[in-house]
Amino acid sequence: MVPAEDPRVDEGVDEGVDEGATVVVENRGGRSPIVLLCDHASNHIPAELDDLGLSGPSLTAHIAWDPGGLGVSRDLSRLLDAPLVHPCVSRLVIDCNRALTARDLIPEVSETTIIPGNAGLSPDERQRRIDLVHRPFHDTIERLLAERAAAGLASVLVSVHSFTPVYKGIERPWEIGILSNHDRRYAEAILADLSTQSDCTVGDNEPYSPADGVYYTLARHGEDNGLACAMIEIRNDEIADAAGERAWAERLAPILTRALGAIGAAPCKAAPARSGGHA
Repeated sequence: MVPAEDPRVDEGVDEGVDEGATVVVENRGGRSPIVLLCDHASNHIPAELDDLGLSGPSLTAHIAWDPGGLGVSRDLSRLLDAPLVHPCVSRLVIDCNRALTARDLIPEVSETTIIPGNAGLSPDERQRRIDLVHRPFHDTIERLLAERAAAGLASVLVSVHSFTPVYKGIERPWEIGILSNHDRRYAEAILADLSTQSDCTVGDNEPYSPADGVYYTLARHGEDNGLACAMIEIRNDEIADAAGERAWAERLAPILTRALGAIGAAPCKAAPARSGGHA
């Protein structure tokens, strides 16, 4: 059953976000086979949650969001003519890329930072956060994919994330990582293309892998429905400003397009409908 429209979803046709919206769909009618997802696009915390008891630096740090991820996603959406779905609430409120049963769905500690506003939540408050953004985000993806299938459009899911250069004192050498799980078709085509470029170090299921619990969105909407998918992780010092975001989007757009051919999903071509750590 396709979820009904939700008032928390903004179609992203204007500058800014509709009041009360917690999920945004941009370029909904994009004709590319690629559907872009950015689970950790925002560091916004609703005012009634009083910043979850955190100070300024924590609210802008990587624990709150994936800096640069939304900028890269928007540039890719424009370059590819691809729809993009993203939440506009911080993962510290609730992580849209986690199962409802995950221990870190609403983290009491993120990396080494204690989140006071997440301690000892009542079942009602937990459900309120699920209804605020987690459920609308996933319902929106389901609805978009159903619309595309009904229109005869193939869908290949790509989620965009960023990661820190250093994690718990350990340096990460990769500028970019491509994550995949059981269905590695699309990821392997992307990795093969990136391997020909000598100016970057590429991780295969690095710096995270599905074993870390970071693949929920793609597993739920991609693999579980027979849709090809892959996660892109870009080191956030590479995309610290608009120029870096644009450079990586311009680099990735042709790679993602060529990889479609490797899995038989030609760009902008109709296909038969199908049925149904931090990252």
